[in-house]
Amino acid sequence: MRSPRPLAAPVSAAAPRLARAVLAGLGLSLGAAQAQTHAELEALSQRWADAALAGEAPAGLPLRLQIQIGKLDARLQLAACAKVEPYLPPGTRLWGRSRIGLRCVEGPRPWNVYLPVTVQAFGPAWVLNSNVRMGEALTAADASLAEIDWAETDSPVVANQPDWVGLEAARHLQAGQALRQNLLRAPQLFAQGAQVKVAAGGGGFTIMSSGRAMVAGAEGANVRVRMDNGRLVSGIVNAQGVVEVR
Repeated sequence: MRSPRPLAAPVSAAAPRLARAVLAGLGLSLGAAQAQTHAELEALSQRWADAALAGEAPAGLPLRLQIQIGKLDARLQLAACAKVEPYLPPGTRLWGRSRIGLRCVEGPRPWNVYLPVTVQAFGPAWVLNSNVRMGEALTAADASLAEIDWAETDSPVVANQPDWVGLEAARHLQAGQALRQNLLRAPQLFAQGAQVKVAAGGGGFTIMSSGRAMVAGAEGANVRVRMDNGRLVSGIVNAQGVVEVR
C-alpha cells in the first residue's frame, strides 16, 4: 500500500542529548527556601521550553517553531521552595497543545503543578484549492503550497507531492485543508462484498481461487475473504487487486 510519508517529527518526551546540559541548568535554585511568584515560574518554564525546542526541531525541515506558555491559576498558593524543576510529564510531547510540569525538589513542602503550553510549527504544506468528495483521487492541480501550522493536529503533514497524488480522500475535504495522513488513503481496488481472486502459493507453485471480500480493499491492505467453500482466509491485496494468502 502506498501510504503518505509524514515529514513532521513531533518533539519527543525525552530531552535531546545536545540540550540536556542546558535543560539541567534551568532549574530555579534560590539557596534557602523562598516563595516564587507566578511570573517567575512562568518565565522559568518559558526558558526551559525554548531550550527543549531548540534541541528537538526536526532536522532538515523548514519549520519556524514557536511556544506559548500559559498562566498558573491566580488562586494557587505554593509553599516556599529552594529549587524548582521544570519537566515534561510522561506521555506528553512539545507539539501542539501540551503541558509542562513544575515541581519543588528542595523545600519543606514539595509540590507539583502544571502549565498549559502551545507549540506551533509554521512551514510549507500542500493545501486544497477546492472541496474534494470522499473517494475522489487527488491530482497535482488539487492543492497548492502554503504556510500552515504543522502542529495544529496530531496527524503528520504529507509534504511531498508524489506521496499524495493519486491517493483518495478518506472523507469529505474542504478547500483550505492541509493534506495530512489521516485525510488520505490508497485507492480502493474492490468494494465490500465484491468477488475477488485469491492466490495461495508455496513450494514454487500458486493456486488461484475466488471468494467474496468481507471488507473493501486497497493495495497493501490486509483483508479477509470468504471462499466459495465457506472458509475464511486473510491476505494482502496486491497492485492488481488479487488477495495473496501467505
